Amino acid sequence: MTVSYLDLAQAPAAAWGPDDEWLECVRVRDETHDVRSFVFRAVEARSFRYRPGQFITLSLDIDGERVNRCYTLCSSPTRPDTLTITVKRVPGGRVSNWLHEHMRPGTRLSAAGPAGGFCFPPGPVRAPARGQLYLSGGSGITPLMSMSRAWSDLGLDADVQFIHAARTPQDIVFADELRLLARSLPRWRATMVCESRGSTPGYSGLLGRLGLPLLRAQVPDLLEREVWCCGPGPFMAAVRAMLAEAGFDMARYHEESFSFESLAPNTDEAAETSAEAGPAGTEAKRFVVTLKSRGERFECAADESILKAAQRAGIRWPFSCASGVCGTCRTRKLAGDIDMNQGGGLRPREVAQGWILPCCSKPLSDLELDR
Repeated sequence: MTVSYLDLAQAPAAAWGPDDEWLECVRVRDETHDVRSFVFRAVEARSFRYRPGQFITLSLDIDGERVNRCYTLCSSPTRPDTLTITVKRVPGGRVSNWLHEHMRPGTRLSAAGPAGGFCFPPGPVRAPARGQLYLSGGSGITPLMSMSRAWSDLGLDADVQFIHAARTPQDIVFADELRLLARSLPRWRATMVCESRGSTPGYSGLLGRLGLPLLRAQVPDLLEREVWCCGPGPFMAAVRAMLAEAGFDMARYHEESFSFESLAPNTDEAAETSAEAGPAGTEAKRFVVTLKSRGERFECAADESILKAAQRAGIRWPFSCASGVCGTCRTRKLAGDIDMNQGGGLRPREVAQGWILPCCSKPLSDLELDR
C-alpha cells in the first residue's frame, strides 16, 4: 500500500474499534541513559493508520490498579505495521518507571487511539505548507520526530528548521537519526542547543538556553514560518513569550503537552460526591445515556461527568487527563444537551461538529453518543 502526503493529511480511519487493542512489545531500544523506545505490533495482525504527531493511550495494570497514560507516537504511519513510543524515565513517575522496569519483548498491554490534533497539516487538507519550525525540549521531540520520519519516507522536499533543546549532549534523543535526516532531506536542518557540555568536553555545538536572539540567528525568517512546539511546560511557556516578543502570528503556533498530573487531583472524589446529591443534599436529577455503536445504556446524574458515570456502570472508556485537555475520551454527540467545560482538548470546529469530551461534560437531558 502506497501512502501519500494527502493520505497523511486526511483524518484517519480508526486504528481500532471502541474496545482496546492488544499490543505486544517486539523491541526495546535505549535512546539515552534515561530514555527508551518501545516498539509494538498488534497481537492480531493489522496495519495502523494515524497522522504524524498523534498519540495513543496505554492501559496498564500497576500494583493491582488500572492506569491510563497518553504517549505520542514517534513512529511514522508510512511504516504502518508497528507503533513506537519513546519514554523518559521520570523520578517518581509511576508509569514511566514501570515501563522501563517491566516492558520487555513479548509483554502485552492494551491501548486505545489514535487521538490528538497536533498534526501537520492542521485542519482541512491543503498543499504542504513551506517554512516549518519545530521546537522541542527533552522527550517532547517525539511528535516532531514522527513528522520528520514521514517527510523522509515520502521523499518530500520539506523546508523544516528543527531546533531541539537538551540538558547535555548525552541527553539528546535520536541524536544519530537527526544527523541522518539532515543528510537525506535537502532543506531539513537540525540544530541542537545544550545547557552544558556534560561529560562531553569536546562538544562544539550551541550552549545555553534557547532564547529569542539565538532563535532569530538560527531562523532569520522566523516570522514567516509555522511553529510546532512540544516539551515541558516551562519550555513551552518560554517559547510562547519569545514568539510574542518577536511579533509572531500565534494563529500559526501549535503545541502539545501531556503534563496532566496537577490539573485535576480530585476529579474522582468530586465526581463521586456530586453524583450522590444535588443542592441542599437533595438527590441530583438523572438522565439516560445511550451508546449507539455498543448498544449499551447507563444512568448519569446531572452533577456527574459522563465518563465517571460510564465507569461506574462498568463500561471501559479510554481517558488520561480527566480534565478536558488531552482529548483521549472524545466521542460525538448524536442527540441531547450537555454542559461541557473543556480545557482545550477540542478545537472550536470540532465542538461545532458535535464532538464532546465526556470527562468534563455533564448531561442536561437524555443523551445518545456515537460510541
